[in-house]
Amino acid sequence: MVEVTVHHDTVVFTVRGLHKVFAFKSELTVPRSHITEVRQDPEAAQRIEGLRAGGTHMPGLVTAGTFYLDQQGSHKPSFIDVVNPENVVIIKLRDEEYQQLIIEVDDPVAVVAQLATSG
Repeated sequence: MVEVTVHHDTVVFTVRGLHKVFAFKSELTVPRSHITEVRQDPEAAQRIEGLRAGGTHMPGLVTAGTFYLDQQGSHKPSFIDVVNPENVVIIKLRDEEYQQLIIEVDDPVAVVAQLATSG
């Protein structure tokens, strides 16, 4: 699970609990201006296929870490942290290490609204 916090013109994505171990990462900080799209997408967690570049993938349990996704068509990886697909939010990025974040959050509707209006 990831906690999303907006601080002025940056967004901090904090990986919670044991997910830090699964994902090999505890926090990501992104300028708000680098977020190009935010949407809730429960089906995205069902389409995670590709090369794991650091993290954990136990089908049906947890997917967390850095992945180069097959359908992505980019040289940049995605950061993923998902257990419950119903709470998945996709955050597309530009000018960042990751092309996108596929993350589980407590309240996907609130996160989408917060990031859609934060720029």
